[in-house]
Amino acid sequence: MYHILLVEDDKNIQELIVNYFTKKEKNVFMVETAENGQEGLEKAYENNYDCLLLDVMLPEVDGFEICREIRRESDVPIMFITARTDESDMLNGYALGCDDYVVKPFPLPVLYEKVNALIKRSKGLVRSKVFSAGSLSLNPNNGMVISENEEIKLTAREYGILKVLIENKGRIISREKLLDIVWGYNSGVDERVLDTHIRNLRKALQSNGKLIKTVIRRGYKIED
Repeated sequence: MYHILLVEDDKNIQELIVNYFTKKEKNVFMVETAENGQEGLEKAYENNYDCLLLDVMLPEVDGFEICREIRRESDVPIMFITARTDESDMLNGYALGCDDYVVKPFPLPVLYEKVNALIKRSKGLVRSKVFSAGSLSLNPNNGMVISENEEIKLTAREYGILKVLIENKGRIISREKLLDIVWGYNSGVDERVLDTHIRNLRKALQSNGKLIKTVIRRGYKIED
């Protein structure tokens, strides 16, 4: 059984997540809750969890600070669940060491599958793994992107796109899937917006921009 800590001050959201996770499949998840950041931080230090689900806007201690503190001691998977959609917030979350960032409102089945996949990945991968293609690398632990031995500054959307592509090197990722992951499930964002971000990402990566391949009518992929 996987043990999850949900730090969320909205009791309705707490109840929805706890009920869905515990009833979806019996004896798979046990969800413990905390209603403010200080309580969440104390529980995270005192217990061993398989995943932390953190709201960003919390009383006493915010989710970013919890993530910052926990990362000093632990590699436990951390996912932000928040209504904040600013690119700077998303990029800050990844820079602090979060593994995923889910924007409210979200379908519970999607959150469930994301958490399930995140935990299973964490059991089979060493957290220090750095993803690379050619002379391009992305370190998910600190959000650093290196291209041709130079650190590259990306927007949160560009970073999110690159992270998905490089983690799935050699696989075609559809436009729809990229939009769902980076902008949020059923966001309604036009695919042309994604194409614009891809173009900007290629430009930011300079010579390594050519590693991002367009597969006509199917999507994008990264390959050496």
